[in-house]
Amino acid sequence: MILLCDPRVAAVRGVDDGEPLVDLRGVPELRLDDRAADPTGAYARLRRGVVDRLLAAQRALPDGLGLLVIEGYRPYQAQLDIFTGYRDELRRGHPDWSPERVYQETTKFVSPVEVAPHSTGGAVDLTLCTADGAELDMGTAVDATPEASGNACFTAASSIGVAAREHRQILVAALTGAGLVNYPTEWWHWSYGDRYWALLTGAPHTRYGPV
Repeated sequence: MILLCDPRVAAVRGVDDGEPLVDLRGVPELRLDDRAADPTGAYARLRRGVVDRLLAAQRALPDGLGLLVIEGYRPYQAQLDIFTGYRDELRRGHPDWSPERVYQETTKFVSPVEVAPHSTGGAVDLTLCTADGAELDMGTAVDATPEASGNACFTAASSIGVAAREHRQILVAALTGAGLVNYPTEWWHWSYGDRYWALLTGAPHTRYGPV
């Protein structure tokens, strides 16, 4: 398992091809949830290439199922706040952990800001839903932490129920088939064009840099 704190991720050459951000509120084919909504509407924005791949993934889903997008672009400060908040939570809960252990465990849930996929507009948090918007059982809630879920949030977790495991397999097949990569500690987190995607796919550089 490659974590976002791995030096190989930061070593990927950063390039931005200038592809614009698209506001999903103007893409009726994709259902957008508002739980992560912010005053500027950042959560609803993704790079055009990611939107195209989500549309392709949705077409590959079984009849009656769709993608429910929860969060796309995340500004630098929001990313930093989430990182430091979870890091401090782990510090308080595990005073015996070394600073290195705290940092590594933090990155299982939230990326360091210097390599953050969401801050490029190339990453998306999402789940599966029915045609009327009801979320499917995925084993944990979106944004369940490894600490709280006993690692059931890991994409390949074996501790979840049969139905949830099948639903995750459907999601994985559709999104990997469309060219996105998953962060293996978060079944809901997928990206394209960022450093993590470049490392996993062997691309020589990123397509998207921080926005």
